[in-house]
Amino acid sequence: MDVKLPRLAEGVESGIVVNILVSEGQEIKKDQPFIELETQKAVGSIPSPASGKVSKIHVKEGTEVAVGQLLITIAESDATSVTAPPRQESSRPPEGAAGSEADAGVGLVKGPEPKMSAQDYRYESKSGAPPPASPSIRKISRDLGIDLTRVKGSEAGGRIVLADVRAYIQALQRRSFEEPKERAGAILKPAPARSEPIDFAKWGPIRRERMSPLRQTVSRRMSESWTTIPKINQFDDVDITDLLAVRQKYAAAYEKKGPRLTLTSFLLKAVAGALQKYPRANASLDEETNEIVYKDYFHIGVAVDTEGGLIVPVLRDVDKKSLLELSKDLKELTEKTRQRKVSLEELQGGTFTISNQGSIGGSHFTPIIYAPQVAILGVGQGQAKPVVVEDKITVRTLLPVCLAYDHRALDGADAVRFLKEIIANLENFSEAEVKLK
Repeated sequence: MDVKLPRLAEGVESGIVVNILVSEGQEIKKDQPFIELETQKAVGSIPSPASGKVSKIHVKEGTEVAVGQLLITIAESDATSVTAPPRQESSRPPEGAAGSEADAGVGLVKGPEPKMSAQDYRYESKSGAPPPASPSIRKISRDLGIDLTRVKGSEAGGRIVLADVRAYIQALQRRSFEEPKERAGAILKPAPARSEPIDFAKWGPIRRERMSPLRQTVSRRMSESWTTIPKINQFDDVDITDLLAVRQKYAAAYEKKGPRLTLTSFLLKAVAGALQKYPRANASLDEETNEIVYKDYFHIGVAVDTEGGLIVPVLRDVDKKSLLELSKDLKELTEKTRQRKVSLEELQGGTFTISNQGSIGGSHFTPIIYAPQVAILGVGQGQAKPVVVEDKITVRTLLPVCLAYDHRALDGADAVRFLKEIIANLENFSEAEVKLK
């Protein structure tokens, strides 16, 4: 039995082998993890689809493997070729789980062979899997703005190779001469500009370190956000003097229950309340249909600093949970994230993000929007400052905040009202919501 890498989740086409948990000649049982992969921002294990003996390991630690690539061979009575099922982190089945490359071709919809044009063919899969292709081909298609579902693969199982992409581009070029310019103009996007390579070694010693999949993912998403979203930053300060007094009053009681009562817990409640009042800040833009997608759920991501880089796990249904429940969830999810045990599902589905740098210091900063969300709240460290209260100068603790928002979804007035609502929720936080029952 040849065991291949499954499609783990939507948009995940490859991963780095972190650990190989078996050795050649070892007996393995069905559902026993045999390999650990780092995919985007999560590390997960792949279970064996059957029992038997590991006769061959085809990958090495530290190498990148793509969907459909051969991982191990298991000797059993009826030898066959399968794709290992992705390891599930919850009772919900993984999105887009697919079979082997050969199986992925099932359900193809083909246009007429003799007169097929660049727009007649469309790849479809009953499992929802993308067309089979290597990571290098997918990168080329992204750089050129090519939809691989329009490219007919010539290899076994419909696998797309470079010659297929070249033929597709040639077909588009021929079509552009035959049809009006308005139809041909949007077929290809220009390749993004790349910086000129520099030989740093000519000035002194250097060392190179390959970017981890996590760092590559962060880099790609931040670049996409910076270049595609017209972002505005709205700054303000929150007087958290009274809030800190309430926190100190109940901190010990919360610790007896397990979690710490942190400022982030209060932020989650305050933001969830404001999102319910200003739903456009909880929305996303569908650029294909020119629609605003309003979400009636409130899943808030919290940026977590890890040794590997920034990871944003998502807390579900923040609006429905008590402060104690949120504190427990926040503690558990943060620990899982720092240990790189967070699942892909726990990194998806966020509607808004909070990036709190207060624990490490810093004042105002401008966070980058975590697309496809339309806003993010950046929080610095609270500092004691002299302020005027009722015509008298007094010392209060002020929390610096910055709301970064997508100007396509929110106007300036909307953003100011939304941020003021968050501030009001924090400055007037009800002690009844903090008190344990």
